[in-house]
Amino acid sequence: MDLYVYYRVRSEAAPALHPLVLAMQAKLAEQSGVSTGLKRRPGESNGEQTWMEVYPSTPPGFAEVLQQAVDAAGLAGHISGARHTEVFTDISTCA
Repeated sequence: MDLYVYYRVRSEAAPALHPLVLAMQAKLAEQSGVSTGLKRRPGESNGEQTWMEVYPSTPPGFAEVLQQAVDAAGLAGHISGARHTEVFTDISTCA
C-alpha cells in the first residue's frame, strides 16, 4: 500500500516547514524502514504551494504511525487547512 499525502503551505511558511518535514521523514524511515519522498507542485496559487509526501510500500498500521509523527513534529501550525491522504495499491492486489 502506497500513501500519498498532500496539503497546502503558505509560501512564507515553506522555509520553516521544509526542514521539519524532512526531519520527520528521516526519523520515520529509520524507525520503520519505509522509503519517503517530498514533492511540490510547480508554481503557487493565492500565495500557497501544494506539497506531497510519498510513502511507498507501507506496512499495515503505518497511517497511524505517520499521524503520530506529524503531531510530534508540529507540522499543523505550518500548513493551510487539512492534510489529505490517498491510498494506492498495485493493480495485481486489487484484481
